[in-house]
Amino acid sequence: MTERENIEPGNAAAAVEWRVAEGLTAYPDGLAAMRARVDAIYAGTAGELAWLVEHPPLYTAGTSAAPGDLVAPGRFPTYAAGRGGQWTYHGPGQRVAYVMLDLARPHGKVRPRDVRSYVHGLEEWLIAALASLGVGAERREGRVGIWVADRAGGGEAKIGAIGVRVTRWVSWHGVSLNVAPELGHFAGIVPCGIREHGVTSLRALGVAATMAEVDDALRAAWPGVFGA
Repeated sequence: MTERENIEPGNAAAAVEWRVAEGLTAYPDGLAAMRARVDAIYAGTAGELAWLVEHPPLYTAGTSAAPGDLVAPGRFPTYAAGRGGQWTYHGPGQRVAYVMLDLARPHGKVRPRDVRSYVHGLEEWLIAALASLGVGAERREGRVGIWVADRAGGGEAKIGAIGVRVTRWVSWHGVSLNVAPELGHFAGIVPCGIREHGVTSLRALGVAATMAEVDDALRAAWPGVFGA
């Protein structure tokens, strides 16, 4: 899920800062903070940032979201996210990682000015982090996100979602990983427009990882994809 604004870049970004938000971050506050940081990265007044948050229960619509895929209007607040993609759910027990990088320069395996390479890098990052937690996850052609075997229903289920925007070659939005959210909350939408597959979480797979352990796994997997 990608939304791109193709404008010439400014100064190179500084080293990546990692930040973990305490409690639940209101979605409008998250959007405002990301936008401010993106502007500062482009201006050369702030460094790159990986910002780890949790949100209260809500649905967000990407630029390709179909109105009919909001199955339960009014169940939770809804927001126009401004990112690419369709409908997604955020809520407690889900780790959202907002990634703000200067994509005008290379980052490890990610080629400069190549949004597809960047999305591929995000996928590889989540797959590596999940592997360190004992979960085998994979990409699927034509389906953005990270997929695992669905032990409950058979087939496959999504455990991680990706939705990004690139403004003046600075990325924002990012990924979400289902650690232990209320999976029933996803029933209010058609997640990412995909009806034939469900969603799952680490808890549903029998992995009792804490949010802090997941954060450690994400941070440890980062250099192997994006460099230092």
